[in-house]
Amino acid sequence: MRLHRNIWVVTVTSFLTDISSEMVVHILPMFLRATLGVSMTVIGLIDGMAELTASMVKIIAGRASDRVRSRKWFAVAGYALSALAKPLLLFASSWPIVLAVRCTDRVGKGLRNPPRDALVADSADDNARGVAFGLHRAGDTLGAFLGVGVAAWMIMSMAEDAQRITASTFNIIVGVSIVPAVLAVIVLAGGARDVLPKQDRSTSATARPLPPSFKRFLGIVVLFTLGNATDAFIVLRGRSLGMSVVDALLMVMTFTAVYTVASIPFGRLSDRVGRRRVIIIGWTFYAVVYVGLGIAASAWQVWALFGCYGLYYAATEGVVRAYIADNVPHNERGAAYGAYHASVGISAIPASVGAGALWEIVGPEAMFFTGAALAAIATVLFAWSTRRAM
Repeated sequence: MRLHRNIWVVTVTSFLTDISSEMVVHILPMFLRATLGVSMTVIGLIDGMAELTASMVKIIAGRASDRVRSRKWFAVAGYALSALAKPLLLFASSWPIVLAVRCTDRVGKGLRNPPRDALVADSADDNARGVAFGLHRAGDTLGAFLGVGVAAWMIMSMAEDAQRITASTFNIIVGVSIVPAVLAVIVLAGGARDVLPKQDRSTSATARPLPPSFKRFLGIVVLFTLGNATDAFIVLRGRSLGMSVVDALLMVMTFTAVYTVASIPFGRLSDRVGRRRVIIIGWTFYAVVYVGLGIAASAWQVWALFGCYGLYYAATEGVVRAYIADNVPHNERGAAYGAYHASVGISAIPASVGAGALWEIVGPEAMFFTGAALAAIATVLFAWSTRRAM
């Protein structure tokens, strides 16, 4: 099946960006916890506040890209800002500095994500939208796989203590991660071009309310996300059961390998049987995995469950984006993706902070069981509210 050039360019851009970001994102909570002595609640707060920052920008960027009919340059600006923020982690001697850097990076993510997703949707044929987003997510997660692998290799090569990450090792990894981040900006700026669907060439760019069905979907997504805390807690769950730093990174690689391999098949499946069924499958995977994480008694069980967790991502991340494109007019997709990403990001604050508090006050079991329960409720509501679409 022939795909538009933009889809390949965006896929390569995300591939390079995730090599960069995943070299750092999974060792950052371990660095905060073991090296800087930061509490679980504060780790959750950092993640939540960073996502809130991104969420506010996403609403503006998505709507603005609809009005000016340009997706590419919003995305380029966002990737560039994130690349410029990364070197500031070299000065991360306390958690407020990490918070400031993370928020700056998330401003970049907020600028790029809604226009980027809209660019992919605008560039894909209706009957291949699942495959297009599946390819994008596969490239993204392949980059994550390699990024985590590079970080693990660097830690082992520098004879790092298996139970902690020193400031010097953290800084070296951050320094290397800057290179693919810069390359990603160059690829997108030089390779992508804006595409205006034929249906929209005579359509006014005036902002209009998003469809009621989309708003109902957002409400259900918010409920699901309230039980979907940062994945850093899964890594820390493995660490709490005796997993070393390198083992934790290898566990993340297992997750990203499953996610990468399964993304295109799930995207293709959604083109054939409908997005609804595949999303229900993915959210069900999530609930089952979270129950398993709640009762896990050893590090290898967390490892195995995190691998299965990749199926949830593969069945939902790209498919949800395709579902949105299917149900929102072309000239409102930037706003729709902005609202979607913002809703997820805003919900991440109580999700992550609440999860951290549950972990410390009650225990990790309570945190994971709560997430599973909210996911199950959201799945039932989504299945019921969309039953007429079958």
